[in-house]
Amino acid sequence: MNSINIEKLKEIILNNLENKSVDLKRVFHGRGNFYDDFKYLVVDSINDILMATFFEEVEADIQKNIIKILDEVYATKDFKTLIIQRRYKKDNIYEIIRGKVSNNAIAYEDGLKYALNFSNQNIGIFPDMKNGRKFIKEISKDKNVLNLFSYTCAFSVSAISAGASKVVNVDMAKNALTTGRTNHHLNNLDTKKVKFLPYNILKSWSRIKKEGPYDIIIIDPPSFQKGSFAATKDYEKIIRRLDELAASSCTILACLNAPELDSLFLKEVFAIHSRGFKFLKRLENVEEFVTNNEEKSLKNLVFFR
Repeated sequence: MNSINIEKLKEIILNNLENKSVDLKRVFHGRGNFYDDFKYLVVDSINDILMATFFEEVEADIQKNIIKILDEVYATKDFKTLIIQRRYKKDNIYEIIRGKVSNNAIAYEDGLKYALNFSNQNIGIFPDMKNGRKFIKEISKDKNVLNLFSYTCAFSVSAISAGASKVVNVDMAKNALTTGRTNHHLNNLDTKKVKFLPYNILKSWSRIKKEGPYDIIIIDPPSFQKGSFAATKDYEKIIRRLDELAASSCTILACLNAPELDSLFLKEVFAIHSRGFKFLKRLENVEEFVTNNEEKSLKNLVFFR
């Protein structure tokens, strides 16, 4: 791992903004474990918003210096808003340093739009899942798609935009599904082909099954959500149900973002608990999110039968 000073941090961010576009992009990923000095920091370019997230509280002078160089980047690259997010705080985690945030703020990715919410801890779209959304977009034409743990339905937007015959989104969070509807409307997509089911997935198999069988199933759960999902014990409960949900020919995108669980964990769960599904490939992570230990980062595994 490398130690870098504050000026080097600025240089890295500016280099990653050399071909700045409207598309959502991670321009510094300190949590990738390459940089000892800034492992608590990530910086995103979101259209005309520059946002830095602190995952740990650091010394006031250090934080002040980081914000100073971000302010310089903000001015140099013609951003309209500079936001600091402090994830270590319980309340008031956002501070607008420059400009203002519109209630209709959106992120762009591959020609599609996604609504943003700067009052939630997560703004509404995860930039590290870009390659997963691209993969689903490539295979969804004329397919019936099940999107489990759909959150704000970004996978659904990708699938419907590519000509999916139907997408069923399932998530406990009604507010997230409401944003999901907004995301479809933002892209002028036909929501007659889309269902938004506010269910606890592990308790709603019969209702989910009614909309099947599914040609594509996306499983993108939180690694741990108190009271609802723990990957170590609950992932296999989903895999056991695949046979009653899946079409005879079916592609599964199984996602896992728990650093303590590697890709072998998912492969073994499928080998033991699924019927006929074989591991096909692991999707490469977005370049900006590549770490010095990919087994601790996002794992997107594709299975097929």
